[in-house]
Amino acid sequence: MSSFEASPSLASPADPATLPEEHAGTSSALQQEWPEPLSAKEWDERFPGVLDGIALLGGAANIILQLASLPVGHGVADSKVESGAIFKHPVKRARTTFTYLAVAMLGTSEEKRIYRKAVNRSHAQVRSDANSTVKYNAFDPRLQLWVAACLYWGYADAMRVFRGEMSPQQKAEFYRLAEPLGTTLQVRPGMWPKDLAAFEEYWQKGLQELEIDDKVRFFLTKLVDVRFLHPLISTWLGPINRFFTTGFLPPEVRAQMHLSWSDEQQRKFDRVMSTIGKVNALLPRSVRQLPFTAMLWDFRRRVRKGLPLV
Repeated sequence: MSSFEASPSLASPADPATLPEEHAGTSSALQQEWPEPLSAKEWDERFPGVLDGIALLGGAANIILQLASLPVGHGVADSKVESGAIFKHPVKRARTTFTYLAVAMLGTSEEKRIYRKAVNRSHAQVRSDANSTVKYNAFDPRLQLWVAACLYWGYADAMRVFRGEMSPQQKAEFYRLAEPLGTTLQVRPGMWPKDLAAFEEYWQKGLQELEIDDKVRFFLTKLVDVRFLHPLISTWLGPINRFFTTGFLPPEVRAQMHLSWSDEQQRKFDRVMSTIGKVNALLPRSVRQLPFTAMLWDFRRRVRKGLPLV
């Protein structure tokens, strides 16, 4: 989503890996072919519930995790791409995000390339200028690696919350299969941490480097309270979304967001999520996975008809 000059763990703007594909050297070329994707049915057979729509209850928390990287936060908060602004076009923004997840997990190599090209046209406009207090560039693959890591963590965490812990073998296999969450965009092959142990090291280090300043916190608080919806709806839905969002956040990020959380709230969150998970597990797979399969169907329809994809 953006470039992060402030962190020594990420590349400077002069690093070829931070440049758009057309300016990158061959050693950092983007991935162009991916293994044949699992079908929605196969995903559910190997990792029951992994593509269930209830995972989207943690969506706002995942966005906060992504934007807690300071340049990502400023890149989104300052974005001049009005057509993708959540507070002006919430439905379109949600469709774009869910479509990316569906294409990354279920799409063919050609579909991934098509969606990358469409997203890149929007990302090309997201870069800092002389007046920006934080430098960012949406083509920085190391920042996109953090975003992809958040998406992977969100899927795995939702599985834990709603279905219980995966087996060690399932965890390792799912981690390997989740790599297209990054390589569908600017993350180069080989950048994805090689195994779960390497990912955990990367993840913990990343959590310690996060920074949410007042500007980004104000933006994200409006997201938590769903102020992009009509006031009558946000007044009712805001407290519910705040509860879910706070519960899904790691403690380090809750603190940076100034969100309070007690032991009693955690027990209530665990009870509510357990109940939702049990009810959801009784539903047919086609119903559980509908948000993702519907977005993939819509994406393919738009490609056939030549309609805008983002």
